[in-house]
Amino acid sequence: MLNIAPLRRAVLLSLYGSAALAAFPAAALAQTAPAPVAGDMQTVNVVGSRRAGSVSATDTIAPVDVISLSKASETGAQFDLAQTLTYISPSFNSTRQTGADGADLIDSAALRGLGSDQTLVLVNGKRRHTTALVNIFGARNRGNTGTDMNAIPLLAIRNVQVLRDGAAAQYGSDAIAGVINIELKRSLGCEAVTGAGEYSARDGKNYMGSAYCGFQVGDGGVIGITGEALNRGRSNRADADSPRIIGDSLVRNRTLYVNGDIPAGPDGKLYFTAGVQDRYGSSAAFGRGGIGSDDIPSKNSAAMYPAGFAPFINANVDDRYGTIGYRTKLGEWNGDLSQTYGYNKMMYNISHTLNASIANHDLLTGGRGVSASSFNAGGFSFEQLTTNADLNRFYGDILGGLNVAFGAEYRRENYQIFAGEPGSYIDADGLGFGGNAGSQGFPGFQPGDATDKSRHSSAAYIDLEADLTARIKVQTALRHEKYSDFGSTTTGKLAASFKAADTVLLRGSASTGFRAPSLQQVYFSSTFTDFVGGVAKDVVFAPNGGAVTDAAGIPKLKEEKSKSFTLGATWSPTTATAVTADLYRINIDDRIVLSGRFDSGNYPALGKLLLNLGVASAQFFVNSIDTRTQGLDLTVSNKRDLFGGKLNTFLAANFSKTEVVNVHAPASLTGFEDVLLSERERLFIEQGGPRRKATLDFDYTYGKVETDFKIIHFGPQTLGTFSGPPTPPMQYASKTSADLAFTYAFTEKTKFTMGAANIFNVKPSVQDPNETDNGFKYESVQFGLNGTSYFARLWHKF
Repeated sequence: MLNIAPLRRAVLLSLYGSAALAAFPAAALAQTAPAPVAGDMQTVNVVGSRRAGSVSATDTIAPVDVISLSKASETGAQFDLAQTLTYISPSFNSTRQTGADGADLIDSAALRGLGSDQTLVLVNGKRRHTTALVNIFGARNRGNTGTDMNAIPLLAIRNVQVLRDGAAAQYGSDAIAGVINIELKRSLGCEAVTGAGEYSARDGKNYMGSAYCGFQVGDGGVIGITGEALNRGRSNRADADSPRIIGDSLVRNRTLYVNGDIPAGPDGKLYFTAGVQDRYGSSAAFGRGGIGSDDIPSKNSAAMYPAGFAPFINANVDDRYGTIGYRTKLGEWNGDLSQTYGYNKMMYNISHTLNASIANHDLLTGGRGVSASSFNAGGFSFEQLTTNADLNRFYGDILGGLNVAFGAEYRRENYQIFAGEPGSYIDADGLGFGGNAGSQGFPGFQPGDATDKSRHSSAAYIDLEADLTARIKVQTALRHEKYSDFGSTTTGKLAASFKAADTVLLRGSASTGFRAPSLQQVYFSSTFTDFVGGVAKDVVFAPNGGAVTDAAGIPKLKEEKSKSFTLGATWSPTTATAVTADLYRINIDDRIVLSGRFDSGNYPALGKLLLNLGVASAQFFVNSIDTRTQGLDLTVSNKRDLFGGKLNTFLAANFSKTEVVNVHAPASLTGFEDVLLSERERLFIEQGGPRRKATLDFDYTYGKVETDFKIIHFGPQTLGTFSGPPTPPMQYASKTSADLAFTYAFTEKTKFTMGAANIFNVKPSVQDPNETDNGFKYESVQFGLNGTSYFARLWHKF
């Protein structure tokens, strides 16, 4: 039987030093050991290291946050993973969108101010798939694909490990900004939690029920099962006389996760994870005015919505994830063979809408001027299969200890777009006016958009970690990957730490990295209506390698390449206080961006070519910019006795600045760099998230009562306008929010919590709605626009 408490202690020691172990508060980094199981041979892995055996005090050279989610799942104000991490980890970003179509329904993860597709997400150390969605609208993650953090229920998670360092040489594509590893529970016993919440405006009602049970199987095996139902109600902050709805979209999640392992052979274990989530979401599109408020021919129908209407973009999201693997001893080597499967599908249904061209055609032929009020608009899917074979061994007699790890990976991916029903996209009256044809709010995918594309990649890596002396540790990694669609790339990493004193650890790393263009970026295709200054315009998103991009001279997409540098230190001045600080710099070349809209007005020669193809305006993905990101991660923690109780204090801050340092247009677009990357698009990249963010948490426990007061500061943001220069950019002032919660422990196994988030009702700076991305006076900035919310939770362990 393995008692993981010493390993748990060693993990925290490795990250923060001896004093930090006592200092980190339960709210942020406390660990809850699973109940021991006879014959349990569970290993403890920390992301960023493949070192076998026990975890020593300086094994983890790069900065890693180990965030226990036991407290968050029992008493937290947020009910989903993305929002929970947003208010704990300052380097983590996940903005809840509004007015951003499908992006309203999926909160993607991002680190250190970079895009969501530049952060790799793992589950139990295995790569998790991204979503099928490409974020087209909204201030965050524009043009990116990302990982849906909310597909995993909080109660299923033991901890989240955030590696704040470039790690493509260790884990492959996407790990430019860092890696998030979600470690699932595998412990005995049962627990359940139920929660409810709403905004002070008495809308956006949330209800959640979740239960976990861990069962012993055979001699030393455990299976943990988590089920959750979560309903998030719609909120609305639009003006009373507006047909629009601005706020949280409606979301209903039904989730089931299974995680465990069982002994198989004298030295082996068969392990497995399986998860499925069905999500229904409904997001409100731009409101359409009543009859007489729009240009003729109207995008409305007097027989259907004489006073105006707001279409709803509804989606059914099917998310599946599974891993099966086998770990065993092969002589002195530890072997691990696994197969991982991921699938994400989003299908759209547009309701409370119409196809105005159908209504107009009906009127012209003697009808009342009506069309159907809902349409199947099609959708897309993404599938990923990953096979891993890994070996590692620790040599205690080489230097002060040497760990050798190597392995191989094979990955296959598939992306599909499904066409909608004809009524969702046809121009029935043949007038061809912008915004008239197709389902209002979200025109369906057309047969010409439909696609079914696959690719595969293979990789091999070697990873070495050595104790050169008792004070000096070194890590190096080398990885080669080959993709079927754009070629191969080799990346490397070198990291080291030096224990300058018993209380001081210095650490640093340098690495190269890459991110392969996602299949979603390569093949996404859509014709849709967007609103610019309140005016509807048709836009075509052209797939790479298609007729439009070939006519525009856009080259084949290739990988982004990065160079990352980190330099930091940990300091434990007393047994009750710990400080960590890490500087970083990330240079990315050939970054893939979503271009501006090219038409006959801003590029006559290209516009003429587009018109010959039947396209009025086009956008596409292109490798066209270089960026530089610099920043500082800082943590300070303290634990002490106070007035007969325990006070844990934790401060974490991130200061980050991303700059576009070069725009290199393809030869065909030379001289039109301001269209390729407008001020507005550049500011989305540079300041889609705040350039600084800090969390200060005070957690005080006295007897059966616990009080948690958290202050969250969001730095200023500057976002571009639709009009562009000389119209000045939109300035969002820095804002400071606060959460307050009280917990009463009836027993060690039963807790009741009530509290409020954003207790001071902080909202973004007011802007001109004609210049914002969502057409509202508030943009979708990180802390949201809904104001104060209240919540209550009841947790019980059986």
